[in-house]
Amino acid sequence: MEIIDEAGRVVPVTILTGFLGAGKTTLLNRILTGGHGLRVGVLVNDFGSINIDAQLVVGVDGNMMSLANGCVCCQIRDDLIESVAGLLERPETIEYILLEASGVADPAGLFVTFNDPNVRDRIRLDSIICVVDADQVFAHPEYPPLIELKLHQIGFADMLILNKVSLAGPEQVGNVRGWLDDHFNRLRIVETDYCEVAYEILLGVGRFDAARGAVHSHADEHTRSNPTRHHDDHGHDHSDVFSTWSYETDEPLALEALREAMRKLPGSIYRAKGVVYNTDEPHRRAVLQVVGRRVDIALEQHWGERTPRTQIVAIGAAGSIDADLLEATVTSCITGAMSPLPK
Repeated sequence: MEIIDEAGRVVPVTILTGFLGAGKTTLLNRILTGGHGLRVGVLVNDFGSINIDAQLVVGVDGNMMSLANGCVCCQIRDDLIESVAGLLERPETIEYILLEASGVADPAGLFVTFNDPNVRDRIRLDSIICVVDADQVFAHPEYPPLIELKLHQIGFADMLILNKVSLAGPEQVGNVRGWLDDHFNRLRIVETDYCEVAYEILLGVGRFDAARGAVHSHADEHTRSNPTRHHDDHGHDHSDVFSTWSYETDEPLALEALREAMRKLPGSIYRAKGVVYNTDEPHRRAVLQVVGRRVDIALEQHWGERTPRTQIVAIGAAGSIDADLLEATVTSCITGAMSPLPK
């Protein structure tokens, strides 16, 4: 989208969407560290009460606003508009705005928000980019709403970043391509690993056609041709489909114990992530990323002036999270002793 500030200057905005763990934050960081020379403002939305993604964004200094405890496509839509305006009111001139939507956000709500009669004379979508995990896109087939959500995320994008293709392998990538062809026409797809996409492709201006609204889907033609109706249907609470859990502690955790605990998470948990105060190298923060059965813990920069503290969030199927068991398991990693989790 684009918002015109008080001086009449047009500020383009790109929206990054995609399911949990697809690689949106990686893509965002690649854009921010590219050589485009733009002063970028960033909005990061996380569905949980702790916005972990906002802590993993690099290179924006104070030009970032965190939107937590809700989803920008429905529950905190007003906060989104206010945050965009807030970025433009800062002393530094913002030349571009990037919004990383929650992994459970349906872009249909965003599309309608930014085309509202009250703001559409000041707002125009530049592009909606969807990131898809080629290796995990078909995960959790026992939860059909997940596939439906992913189709909506893809369908309302003007560009698809098919990420982690080397991990998925040629056969899986072929299956994903066939699945996409079965549902969509004229879908622009970029295959990549680690979201290595040139910013020149991502930051083009005026590529999103507001009259189109979404790529046409064979499976959902009526909704695609009536985005306002879809918005009416979308006014729901994501807790119908997702549950979240969060954990915080000031005591350091043993990383190997944490790694083993995360490997045994129930299959109903789709995603876990966090920053970890650890016993291995307590002066450096560790970053936890769990996607499906993959667990990655990486030591990153020093805590600096920040107080070392572990913050972890998990997102899973509605009603599937045993908060007491998860808390006991992660707490046990403070001493390295493991609590049992279902295999």
